[in-house]
Amino acid sequence: MSCSSKETETYTPVPVDLEIPQLFKEKLISPVIPTNNPLTKEGIALGKKLFFDKILSGNGTQSCATCHDPQKAFTDQNRFSEGIDGSLGKRNSMPLFNLAWNFNERFAWDGNELSLERQVLEPVRNPIEMHSDWKNVAEKLTNHSEYSTLFLQAFGTAIIDSSLVAKAISQFERTLISGNSKFDKYLRGETTLTPQEQNGFNVFMDEAKGDCFHCHGSDNNPLWTDNAFHNNGLDESFTDLGLGKVSGDPADNGKFKSPSIRNLAFTAPYMHDGRFATLEQVINHYSEGLKASSTIDPLMKKVSQGGVGLSPQDKADLKAFLLSLTDDDFINNPSFQE
Repeated sequence: MSCSSKETETYTPVPVDLEIPQLFKEKLISPVIPTNNPLTKEGIALGKKLFFDKILSGNGTQSCATCHDPQKAFTDQNRFSEGIDGSLGKRNSMPLFNLAWNFNERFAWDGNELSLERQVLEPVRNPIEMHSDWKNVAEKLTNHSEYSTLFLQAFGTAIIDSSLVAKAISQFERTLISGNSKFDKYLRGETTLTPQEQNGFNVFMDEAKGDCFHCHGSDNNPLWTDNAFHNNGLDESFTDLGLGKVSGDPADNGKFKSPSIRNLAFTAPYMHDGRFATLEQVINHYSEGLKASSTIDPLMKKVSQGGVGLSPQDKADLKAFLLSLTDDDFINNPSFQE
């Protein structure tokens, strides 16, 4: 880097390859990395700093990490997160990991954001979240003692705008990879499952029992989600249309994104509106709590019976399997901490 002035400084960011788990390499196609936002050491470091910096909020009291806590698999434990003005949203904060494999490029519960970079922009300007505006954020970052240099190193310019902030944070978020749970180790031949965990996996995969794998992955899909949108029988009518409001198609009403079932030990409460406080309540919903509606997913095959009707033992075993997808290394990874 030259020392003359910021106008003449040059710096070449260092390219970075994602640290992809072997199972992901074997089971999945390559992750989605936009050609106009390649991963670099400097971009990732800048994105991490921005992710944890409360400067992005209108009154300097909240950061992205306020609602996406690394210790909770980048979500929080509130049914609805509270914005800087005390306002509550109507949806649960989504966990953040393995985002680089979201191949349909639809983000948020309702699929409203068509890229990770676009999704990053929304919370800052949302009046019930960080309640700021991007012009004000850019001014604060420009006047900060460090950020102009960091943006120059990451993107070749000290002129800061919302696009570059979104690119940096997206780079950091794409590094948030979870792939080292007990079940991952089992698939790698490094450990064994308990009889309860094994039966729970069998229940999960059995179309005559749990029938969970269509939406939530399998041993052949280490994401443990299809990243698609489904009406999973929560309601007979909808106050929140979900994907239907985005697409304008009534056939999409009540459809929400299937979250990954990794790290459920950290991500309660569950569902798009956080209505279930425990995994037992989630399992009971699919077992005997399904509600029919005009857009119910065909995969909810036993909705007329209220659900799949699991025995108490199968419910307990299914929970044991789900918890085997807990990745303690992910939530304790120093690269993801402030």
